Amino acid sequence: QVQLVESGGGSVQTGGSLRLSCAASGFTYMRYAMGWFRQAQGKERERVATIERNGTPSYADAVRGRCTISRDNAKNTLYLQMDSLLPEDTAMYYCAADEMIARLWEGGARYWGQGTQVTVSS
Repeated sequence: QVQLVESGGGSVQTGGSLRLSCAASGFTYMRYAMGWFRQAQGKERERVATIERNGTPSYADAVRGRCTISRDNAKNTLYLQMDSLLPEDTAMYYCAADEMIARLWEGGARYWGQGTQVTVSS
């Protein structure tokens, strides 16, 4: 059974930091591209960052320079370090996985987690 379980969300003030984690199981993690997406209330889901099987990262303009995506293939875990958080970063954050980076980029990933809430207050 495939599972993606996010953790690490919470409430912080503007300028604060959070580290999100996504524990993966039930599939061959190292063969999958991974990504973080977010959806704010009343808005469409958007890509935050992705990381290819070889570790190549990619970031949305809104978070570039403030977030770092990484993966630990030995632990089957994906991370998102978020610094200098802003109120507009408030959203539910989802972990996603797909064998094809293109599908991940398009938001059509094969596997999705349940999400972890991030709230940034001013």
